[in-house]
Amino acid sequence: MNKYRKPHRYKRRKSILRSKYFWLTILFVLVVSGIFYLICFYSFFQIKEIKISGNQKISSPALEGIIKKKIEKKILFFPSSSIFLADLNKISKDVLEAFPLIGEIKMERNFSDAIAVDVKERSPVAILIQGANAFYLDKEGIIFEPVGAEEDLIKIIDKQKTNNLGEQAMSKEKLSQILDIAYKLKSDLKIPLQQFEMESDDKLNLVMVEGWQAYFNLSNDVNWQLTKLRAVLEEKIPPEKRKNLEYIELRFGNYAPFKYKN
Repeated sequence: MNKYRKPHRYKRRKSILRSKYFWLTILFVLVVSGIFYLICFYSFFQIKEIKISGNQKISSPALEGIIKKKIEKKILFFPSSSIFLADLNKISKDVLEAFPLIGEIKMERNFSDAIAVDVKERSPVAILIQGANAFYLDKEGIIFEPVGAEEDLIKIIDKQKTNNLGEQAMSKEKLSQILDIAYKLKSDLKIPLQQFEMESDDKLNLVMVEGWQAYFNLSNDVNWQLTKLRAVLEEKIPPEKRKNLEYIELRFGNYAPFKYKN
């Protein structure tokens, strides 16, 4: 056995401060933290202005108030209104739910600290009456505002259901049929109309100012029913007898039976 051993050499551990990976990690954390601060809290990117256009009935402060609430966030317990974090699609949906009067909204980031909001309010094409409630109805069949005063608009009484503001109370196609009937009654047949009454999804009653009714089926050919109405009025029911007329039935086949009041 060799009496003389070689001394064991311990490898000196390299200091972490000399490790390039340590400094790269520190650099990465600093860069990420800096980007995080810029995105979330840097004043240059905080939303300071909301530019609203296109509104007529809805007040700008009311719109601005709800948009600001949706923009403001809490990040690590600190408030932020960063333009990068504003979810404009989600905010647009929330605004449409809060204001049924708005039909369309467009939101865009404007420079670094402002948002441009352009709204298009709904326009009424008819009045929908459900029970004791009367609403304005737009071309899409959506009710969006209670009727404030008597107006010269087509009146449709729905005897089947009730809806809330912002809901589609009638399909666009069905509403288009009704508006077309109203136009042709006025322009072609020269018949003064009082209102429409929806008895069911298909049955539509036209109530005339003269006191009589015409029964339509919206699932059938509306133009053919109008043609039958013109024919029976011109050939069988002279104007002087209409005050005694009760109804004209137009829903079935080629016939248009009618009845006088007892």
